[in-house]
Amino acid sequence: MNEIQVTKVGIVSCSGEEIPNGTLCRVACRRVLDALRPGETVTICLPLFIAGGEEERSFASDYPTITVDGCEKLCAAKATEMLSGKPAKSLLVPEILKRHNLPAPTKLRQFGPVEEPAVEAVAEEIAKAVDAVLAEA
Repeated sequence: MNEIQVTKVGIVSCSGEEIPNGTLCRVACRRVLDALRPGETVTICLPLFIAGGEEERSFASDYPTITVDGCEKLCAAKATEMLSGKPAKSLLVPEILKRHNLPAPTKLRQFGPVEEPAVEAVAEEIAKAVDAVLAEA
């Protein structure tokens, strides 16, 4: 049987639009997809994934995933594990911010220079997780 060569990692981001850390997750994930690890990452839409999106579920079943959650509810990690298997890595934004001694953002939208250090720290941690997952594959 042929094994799939792992060349991409799926990123499942928090979709919590009611909390600033949810926005932080999505902005940082987008930075990884577009700038830090383009071509090595794809996004998996959490609401579509949960609702039964075949492409999302198929990808997450065949390729490793990294979940990025904005709070301790761990919606992305729990849904991914339930629907396609345990994520290769699970990141929690409050823990990342604490490690970097950064405050949580307070805005729900329109991030700017004040939020940039938090976005950068989370994006860099996601990129490192992508590197680790691809190295293990």
